Amino acid sequence: MRKNVILLLGLCLYSFQFMFSQGSPDYSGGLKVKLDDDGKKYFRIISWAQAQATYNDDAPAESSKLNFNLRRARVLMYAQINDKFLILTHFGLNSLNSSTLNPTGKGDGSQLFFHDVWAQYSLGKNHAIGGGLHYFNGISRLNNQSTLNMMTLDNNRQSWSTLGLTDQFARHIGVFAKGKFGSLQYRVAINDAIVNGLDTRDPSTGGPATYAGKRLIGSKDAGKAYAGYFEYNFLDQESNFLPFKVGSYLGEKKIFNIGAGFFVHPSGSVIMDSNGDYKGEDVSLLAIDAFYDTPLGDDGSAITAYATYQNNDYGKDYLFSAYGTGSMVYGHVGYVFAGDKAKTRFQPYISYASNSYDAVSDSRNIFGLGANAYLSGHNSKLTLEYQNQKFGSSKTGTLTLQAMIYL
Repeated sequence: MRKNVILLLGLCLYSFQFMFSQGSPDYSGGLKVKLDDDGKKYFRIISWAQAQATYNDDAPAESSKLNFNLRRARVLMYAQINDKFLILTHFGLNSLNSSTLNPTGKGDGSQLFFHDVWAQYSLGKNHAIGGGLHYFNGISRLNNQSTLNMMTLDNNRQSWSTLGLTDQFARHIGVFAKGKFGSLQYRVAINDAIVNGLDTRDPSTGGPATYAGKRLIGSKDAGKAYAGYFEYNFLDQESNFLPFKVGSYLGEKKIFNIGAGFFVHPSGSVIMDSNGDYKGEDVSLLAIDAFYDTPLGDDGSAITAYATYQNNDYGKDYLFSAYGTGSMVYGHVGYVFAGDKAKTRFQPYISYASNSYDAVSDSRNIFGLGANAYLSGHNSKLTLEYQNQKFGSSKTGTLTLQAMIYL
């Protein structure tokens, strides 16, 4: 029967259009496979790839300063049989390069894995609950950042504040609720913490905390983590259909949001007391932020700006990789030059982050300067960025060119 024929559509629902087609004259909402005549039963597939060439002026003498990297290769699909049920599946890989390639494609670095798999049930028009491996994170907008439409080359690393410590690549297994009350949007979650996190250290007597609560003292006291993020939309309303936050609308909408969020993990970290016994330390991460994106007239020019302050308590004198007990300030601003939206558009930007830590007197300062060339909005773009990072005696400078396409 004609009603059972699968039709390939070039347009999605209006609410999806702004989620995945920022600034593109060609994309118009993407590809949707309609399973009935009225479009209530459907699935949608999105695929993207980001390839990089990076020049590192501080590479060791025996190493090449120029290297290539497949930063991301992803496939995301979601489906509904009606507006009350949704399932989303997202898989792919990250940072495939000469060090992570495998001769037969069987190494850990070359393996696909699930980034997200969750089921969702709508509670009326504006609220929903769900569960699974999900990305409804707390803390800040950047901890919920989409990798499809970032303005900078990549997300501010320290803003993915639990990545690998208590989750799998910024995703937890747990339950969530999300929705809105007028212009106030919310997302909250209760999650299981990971057992085998990146921090494999054991604490020493009188030493700093290690993020190993669930591994060392068990799931009864250290098993659950709690997260939430709340934001007020003063101007145009952003979609919260999916959890992924837009990095830049390129002037397609007028956005001004102020947000606040948290992440709490009771006994998430561990110290060792003078008797040699383990003692749990509560992890508490709190942030406030603001996001502004607006056209500056009818000539195609636009501005994007973001700023956040975050207080990080990972336990006594915690310091590991990008994470540490202390505070962080971060901001970026970009400007889209006036021009025809159907042609290539350019957006220079700057970013700056400063991270202070209780454990050391030095701060980690990161400065970025870059530019985007939008060939078809975020769906086809080139990004060139120079980043300089200083932390104590360590100073690194990298220049990266990235090509991205998503369909």
